Amino acid sequence: MSALRVKRVDWLVGTAVLGALLVTWLVLTGIDVVFQLISQIGHIGKNGYTLTNAIVYVLVTTPRRLYEMFGNAAMIGGLLGLGGLAGSSELIALRAAGMSRLRIAISAAGVVAVLTVGVVILGETVGPWGDQQAQAMDLRLKSNNLGLGGNSGLWARDGDRIINARGTLLREVNGQNHVQLIDVRVFTLTPDGQLTRFDWAKTASHDGHQWQLADVRSTTLDEHGTHSTTAPSQTWQSSLNPRVLEQSVIHPEYLPMRDLRRNMAYREANGESPGVYAEAFWGRALYPLNVLVLVLCAMPFAFGALRSGGLGKRIFIGMLLAIGWYFMQKAMVNLGTVYGMPALIANLLPPVLLVLLAWLYFRRHA
Repeated sequence: MSALRVKRVDWLVGTAVLGALLVTWLVLTGIDVVFQLISQIGHIGKNGYTLTNAIVYVLVTTPRRLYEMFGNAAMIGGLLGLGGLAGSSELIALRAAGMSRLRIAISAAGVVAVLTVGVVILGETVGPWGDQQAQAMDLRLKSNNLGLGGNSGLWARDGDRIINARGTLLREVNGQNHVQLIDVRVFTLTPDGQLTRFDWAKTASHDGHQWQLADVRSTTLDEHGTHSTTAPSQTWQSSLNPRVLEQSVIHPEYLPMRDLRRNMAYREANGESPGVYAEAFWGRALYPLNVLVLVLCAMPFAFGALRSGGLGKRIFIGMLLAIGWYFMQKAMVNLGTVYGMPALIANLLPPVLLVLLAWLYFRRHA
């Protein structure tokens, strides 16, 4: 236990890594924000979209961008922080004083671990809220007849009908994503606003040609009272554009874990594979592990070639590591999906492989 007690040298390493991490995080997120703002400015003038809307869109999605950039910032910041200590010979002095490479790496990872807790909270609260606000703005940009009403779900106007869908799911059919509306309510009104018909359906899906309602209950109102009928399925003539809906539904990886879990449970209850929702759920659940493993596995570079390298070399190596990690993780998760591997196992394989490599390194250079 004494080996893990926080000492002055831990503060030295932690402070160096913290400063470099925060600067890197700010720069990476800032670049992403600027490019997104440029993209949003191109939409100004469409359906009343203004510069203020573009700025608000970027601001509300910034928490999610901070969440996404943190892993790469932590890795590059760790390289820069320890690289700075190596360049000033302080890292060599720590080694000469008997501090092992593993202990130095743990000191750097400890700072990252503390920040990761806050980033995870950000990604589960403010991040998803901001993306929901951005989705509502995106819907208004693409169609004047679509909108989001917070917890009440999707709202749309289709001629003399008002449509409300309490939830939306992405379903993969023949390798392509299709949107499915959940808990659908259709209100048919007269020109003076009187309700003449109410339809409720468990789901609404587009088959490429037309909408289909499932488990439908219809109620009509006239001078003789109300009349109800039920049907297992029913064709729904609607002008709702499924492509617009598909592009506007929040990506599963942007949803908080509680919503991902709810969508997984819904699909499993209906005999469907949780698919992209399971992948996104375990990706978020393992996010802290992925960040810490990535930082630890980048540390060996600070003890070797970086002693004679400058700032540019450290950033270059960090970018190569980030790119390599991204493609390796995606490839292994996709391969696991193709071969029917559980999403948890597919998402665990990349960090487990990196942990093994890091263990071998630190065991050899204890």
